[in-house]
Amino acid sequence: MAVTVRIPTTMRPISGGNTTVQVEGATLGDALTALETAYPGFHERLFDDTGALRKFVNVFVSDDDVRYLDGLGTATPDGTTISIIPAVAGG
Repeated sequence: MAVTVRIPTTMRPISGGNTTVQVEGATLGDALTALETAYPGFHERLFDDTGALRKFVNVFVSDDDVRYLDGLGTATPDGTTISIIPAVAGG
């Protein structure tokens, strides 16, 4: 299943400057594993030591927050768009 991953500005150096990349994966977990295989360095930015998505990284599958779906088990049918959005803080 080919899916598109939107890469945030802060992570574009990992993807060679690409704003989007294509990966294969039937689930979000599969797609993020494929992303790490193609562009090493994403895993440490997206996952904590337990293998869960970091709290300060929001991931959306087709505009839906995966925290309210099936998390890493969320289905990613062919043509799906995954958006990685780091949390922004400041004051």
